[in-house]
Parts: sequence; structure tokens; C-alpha cells
Amino acid sequence: MCWPPSPPEMPRATDGSPGTAGTLSVMRRWLAGVGVTVAMVLAATGCGGGSSSSGAKSTTTQNTDPSVTAKPAGATPSESAQMICATEAQRDIAESLGVTPTRVTTPTWVDHVYSCTYEYPNGSFTMSVKEMDNLAQTKAYFDELGTKLGRQPGSIALGQGAFATTNGSMVVRKDFKVLLVDISKLPDQFGQPPQKRSDVALSAAAVLMSCWTGA
Repeated sequence: MCWPPSPPEMPRATDGSPGTAGTLSVMRRWLAGVGVTVAMVLAATGCGGGSSSSGAKSTTTQNTDPSVTAKPAGATPSESAQMICATEAQRDIAESLGVTPTRVTTPTWVDHVYSCTYEYPNGSFTMSVKEMDNLAQTKAYFDELGTKLGRQPGSIALGQGAFATTNGSMVVRKDFKVLLVDISKLPDQFGQPPQKRSDVALSAAAVLMSCWTGA
């Protein structure tokens, strides 16, 4: 099951004012160029996930739709985290990339990181979600990944903050979670039709962001 997402934070100009790069029309042109439709980003899709039994208390995040609540990290992965490896997500990502994985590894849950790898005959990519307890921790981890993995200039209108790493992987912050799409083990061109592996990371992240709420 997929719920309507909260509106993404839009990039700002260097002077702090709202930038045109964050408008819907620009987002449509950009995502369409890598094979991802705006409908996949802004409307409900078939993404889904398993049930969560974390039992953590819900709180409302800053910089998000006030009708959506975010949950601190619990003993078990959240519904949102489980979406990255769910059957529905596998199907939607396959449709976006034009190729089907030979195997998706059994998800792991270690140190509040939920992760699995999409394996193909000519490479693989790994998706992981780190869950935090509050907005300050989430922003700190997001910035930590930028320092560790390198951060390309420019803003990406996904979630509540996103950037491409030096190797083209994608990092997205949403509620109290940070998504990493690691494409370091993919060839430079991947998919059908072939696209840059950095576009693969953007496509996968966009598919997942269309379904994420605070759950």
C-alpha cells in the first residue's frame, strides 16, 4: 500500500530565496529525462512494505506536512524502511529501469539500518535506510554522509533534502530517515534502454519517495 507523500522541499537560490529549480515544471523536465515520471514522484504508486511493530511514539516533524507524523527509530524497521526491499518496490524499480533483478538479497537490520541489494548479471546496487530518533540526528547523519561520500553541487527536489555523491549515488532525507542508493557496483551504463548509473540512483530514489510517509 502507498500513501500520498508530503510535498518535497524545493531548492533555493544562493541568496536564500526560492529558486526556479524547485518548481514542478523543472522537476518534471528533469525526472522525465531519466525515465521517471512526475506521477511516480508526486502520486501514489504500487510501492509497499511489511508491517511495523516498533511501537515507537509518533511525533510531527518540522519541514513536512503537519498531517503526517514521523516515528523515532524503534526495535524493528518501520514500514517506510521496509518499502525499499518490498515486492512492490522491486516491480516499480524494474519498470523504471527496464530490467529485472536476478535476486534481491534478504534484508538486514543492523544498528537501525535496513538494507538489501538488487543483484543483476552485470552489477548490483544497494539501498539502505538509516532511522533516527529526531530531526537533529537525521540532519547530522545526512551531512555526515555528504562528508564521507562526497557531495556534488546543486540541490535535488526529493524528500526534504537530497544530493548526489561523488560516484553518483543518491542520498535523500525524509522525516527521521535517510535513504542511500549506492550504485558503486553498477557499470557506467545500466538499464534498458541504457542510462547513466547516477540516473539509476535518481530513478530508484524517486520511486521510493513517492511512497514514503512518516510511517
